[in-house]
Amino acid sequence: MKPANIITYTGTVGLAVLGILMAITNPSQPKYEQYAVLRLTEYLKDNVCVKSPSILENLVNINCNKLVDKANPQIKELIAATTKRHNYVIFSVYRTDLELNSWVPGYTFETMGAFNNFYIYKAQKR
Repeated sequence: MKPANIITYTGTVGLAVLGILMAITNPSQPKYEQYAVLRLTEYLKDNVCVKSPSILENLVNINCNKLVDKANPQIKELIAATTKRHNYVIFSVYRTDLELNSWVPGYTFETMGAFNNFYIYKAQKR
């Protein structure tokens, strides 16, 4: 057998194995929702809660971090309701359009899921 043929066959088998591996490890929508809830709650705690005035927290006796934790089921429902999955067998693209009302700015997130991981490649304020 010629070396070029060996390289071609090896490359073809390698690509086939990679494709099968990617198809098997293509994450599901529930896994994405868990990931998105985790990332959103981390963002709220690290950015929004830090900026909230402590006087307001003391006045109404509400801890922002605890409030975010209590809102976790509602955040999950919001993510599930506003996310569309485009499944391409070997990877998936998730588009989440978060918009609560006209007073709060909306956000669009696009995330690729592959190899049981998620990669946010677009986060845009609307």
